Amino acid sequence: MTTTDVLLLCGMAFTAGLVDSIVGGGGLIQVPALFILLPHMPVATLLGTNKFSSVAGTAAAAGQYVRRVSLDWRAILPAIVPAVLFSLLGAQTVSSMNAETLRPIVPVLLIAVAVYTFVKKELGTSHRPWLSRKAQLWVSLVVGAALGFYDGFFGPGQGSFLVFAYVGFFGFSFVVASASAKVINTATNLAAMLFFAATGHIYYAAAIPMSLCNILGSVVGARLAIARGSRFVRTLFLGVVLAVIARSVF
Repeated sequence: MTTTDVLLLCGMAFTAGLVDSIVGGGGLIQVPALFILLPHMPVATLLGTNKFSSVAGTAAAAGQYVRRVSLDWRAILPAIVPAVLFSLLGAQTVSSMNAETLRPIVPVLLIAVAVYTFVKKELGTSHRPWLSRKAQLWVSLVVGAALGFYDGFFGPGQGSFLVFAYVGFFGFSFVVASASAKVINTATNLAAMLFFAATGHIYYAAAIPMSLCNILGSVVGARLAIARGSRFVRTLFLGVVLAVIARSVF
């Protein structure tokens, strides 16, 4: 790996952290960069390196949000355990099934999310939770389990689906939804990263500098989202969803 490769990976990690901290989708930037610049590395090592960098940035973004945004932990904490457990279950399931069967479904779901968000102009622009405490608990458990399994089994768009779930199902603003998603993503990414670390699938020469740049990008992105508000996050959310749709179709 050359110095130029490191600089390019760090640049991509910064950009990925910035985008991911606001609306998710950082993997669209960071994973392809790893595959292009480190083509001779095993796939598992590239994915492990991505997770090492991602979990650092996600945790940094979550920290920024927790200090600056009022979060409803009753809607977040119940989702964490099922998200982690079902993510591991999804990863185990994919070893005996073909995850590619989901590929045609993902763009359809994302198109539906994009159209619904575009049509509902006020969706997520203000924070108006509408679920009772009991309903919030059960919806949180289901969202954590469903999207955790999807993340482990297939993955693309999981961050955007999670943000949309908190906006659409809970009535959260886009800023609070992004903050909630980052807390859950920190837990799921950490579980995946520990698995890759235990199996020796992290290339630390790239992972460490990338993680530092991802942290920097995530801090900048989280502060930008908080400063600019939910309408800004909503616009970026639509852009990222369209990018994920284009990637999936391609």
